Amino acid sequence: SAINFLERLCLTWMFFFMTCVAERTYKQRFLFAKLFSHITSARKARKYEIPHFRLKKVENIKIWLSLRSYLKRRGPQRSVDVVVSSIFLLALSIAFICCAQVLKGHKTFLNAAYNWEFLIWEAALLLFLLRLASLGSETNKKYSNISILLTEQINLYLKMEKKPNKKEQLSLVNNVLKLSTKLLKELDTPFRLYGLTMNPLIYNITRVVILSAVSGVISDLLGFNIRV
Repeated sequence: SAINFLERLCLTWMFFFMTCVAERTYKQRFLFAKLFSHITSARKARKYEIPHFRLKKVENIKIWLSLRSYLKRRGPQRSVDVVVSSIFLLALSIAFICCAQVLKGHKTFLNAAYNWEFLIWEAALLLFLLRLASLGSETNKKYSNISILLTEQINLYLKMEKKPNKKEQLSLVNNVLKLSTKLLKELDTPFRLYGLTMNPLIYNITRVVILSAVSGVISDLLGFNIRV
């Protein structure tokens, strides 16, 4: 029993150590995204002591897009995504087991000690997933902030009125900004769950399996069929 307890304790520590590493990586990504969103603002760039430039030239737009791509790929990517996907799959599996146990007999569900252990694991994993989802969602908002490009377009229109002799050059920059806005919208991956990059297979399993299990539990507890 003592060896079994030590083994489970070591495995638990290793697993949650990896989740802490993943959370640290997500915090770094959020910091990079936050500073990147302040580059085009003179006041915020001065506050955080970072370089500042406006998107009023094609070269500046090119640098802005290249810097965005570099920061999004900076740091460990695949390893962290594997850890997050593993956490999500484990939480999904435990939730499915708990739903099956409740359907089997919801009155005797809390009588078994292993069900309490499942619930503790599920609560801990959900806390980590909520934290990672919050950081991932905020990071995506910073990188996908189209309002920056729209603000620069408004500034260009105002400059066209003040400097009609540079209208052709400013129109070219404005067209590049419009294409950049469309590009950012196309680059967003559809397999995201509150900011977490998900494998397409995991994404589809989530939609089908967990919703079906939750629907069965609700139908069993309420006494009539509900389809989620």
